[in-house]
Amino acid sequence: LLLEKPLSHSLEGVDELLAAVQSGGGQVLIGFQFRFHPGLQLISRLLQEGAIGRPLSVHAHWGEYLPAWHPWEDYRLGYSARQDLGGGVVLTLSHPLDYLRWLIGDVHALWAFAASLSDLDIEVEDTAEIGLRFANGTLGSVHLDYNQRPSAHTLQVTGARGTIRWDNADGAVHLFQAGNLSETGQAGSWMGWQTFPPPPGFERNHMFLAEMRHFLQVVWGEATPLCTLEDGIQALRLALSILESSREGKLVLL
Repeated sequence: LLLEKPLSHSLEGVDELLAAVQSGGGQVLIGFQFRFHPGLQLISRLLQEGAIGRPLSVHAHWGEYLPAWHPWEDYRLGYSARQDLGGGVVLTLSHPLDYLRWLIGDVHALWAFAASLSDLDIEVEDTAEIGLRFANGTLGSVHLDYNQRPSAHTLQVTGARGTIRWDNADGAVHLFQAGNLSETGQAGSWMGWQTFPPPPGFERNHMFLAEMRHFLQVVWGEATPLCTLEDGIQALRLALSILESSREGKLVLL
């Protein structure tokens, strides 16, 4: 199965789906296509290699103007703007909730504020500010909104020995590595900023093509899903916990 993200708008029926997949022996790939972005894949490798040391903090920012997504139709009628179709900025722009788990690890606790602040005349939240505490101690934050013009989607990871930045606008990864201390305790060599552009000709649709090629490999038994059903469940739990935190004004432990 290839399932679009988010897995659902609630956890109702998710246990039955999981049991059916386990019983039938099937494979599930969740359609978080940013796992197939070459920049984020490079960041994953850099973090695994310890390029910036232990991650201390991470921030993802994603803002887009909802009416500009499909200018040929009334944005208020689309699923992103409707409560009955599982809309709202938290579920619709839930990609960072998945790729932060992938890059940094499981989330231990979160708090959030989410509200409809714009003049878009929609019934769902259009802005969210989210704080995360990961199980490994890393602190994080996520900003999501339907209002920003021009749009921006960026990621920054600050580590004990450097910083990684990514900007979806050009797809490039920027890496700063601090040199080790010398024997005298003075700062040693500094490597400074390095830039890693995406492959020549890369465009947004290439993520979906890579995702589909991977899915075919899963079907043929040549690969296991890069984003599993369990990953989809955890991303959904995070999204629902964000809405719970905002609604009840409390820290949510996961």
